[in-house]
Amino acid sequence: MSRAGLDKDPQAVAAMFDGVAKRYDLTNTVMSFGQDRRWRQITRQALDPKPTERVLDLAAGSGVSTAELARSGAWCVAADFSLGMLSVGRDRGLPMVAADALHLPFADASFDAATISFGLRNVVDTVAGLREMARVVRPGGRLVVCEFSTPTWEPFRTVYMNYVMRALPPIARAVSSNPDAYVYLAESIRSWPDQQALSTKIAEAGWSKVAWRDLMGGAVAVHRAFKPE
Repeated sequence: MSRAGLDKDPQAVAAMFDGVAKRYDLTNTVMSFGQDRRWRQITRQALDPKPTERVLDLAAGSGVSTAELARSGAWCVAADFSLGMLSVGRDRGLPMVAADALHLPFADASFDAATISFGLRNVVDTVAGLREMARVVRPGGRLVVCEFSTPTWEPFRTVYMNYVMRALPPIARAVSSNPDAYVYLAESIRSWPDQQALSTKIAEAGWSKVAWRDLMGGAVAVHRAFKPE
């Protein structure tokens, strides 16, 4: 099996996620101490999908996040570039589409809202991916990005970054089908922009009214934005 590098070559990233697909959701639950379920709920609440709306869940993996969004009654489609991840979720009964985040196979303004959870970090060009999401969302539509971020309290930040680099790989070896992939995970978290820097990128991609909410002291952040009317 493979692991991607921080150059985030799309083929390498897709192959890596194909390799971890079978136990990916379980591994995430173990490594987040069960907080992943709460993060999905908070993401749904931030996006606030309505029953009449169409929602894009990008980098949806097996669709576990899409299933949470669909609880709202909205029509939600799971999109991901890893066929292995989509295959794991094929029994969820959700619309699923193989898609490249930089070249989405959807018409302009075809969704009321879009979201991406713990996947924007894996897109080779962050701003281009955000801009492509803006293209497929209607004017006035919403964006929510849930992603690892930077703890705001320095003592916790130091402890957290040490946990990320030292504890994630051993935990992954116990539960994951490809532990080396979680070395990439740890490296990508450490190199990811902080909350303000990501907000700047979101605005640069054409979104407005960008705001965020810190979770776990900033270890995770939920960013929300709107497409200008």
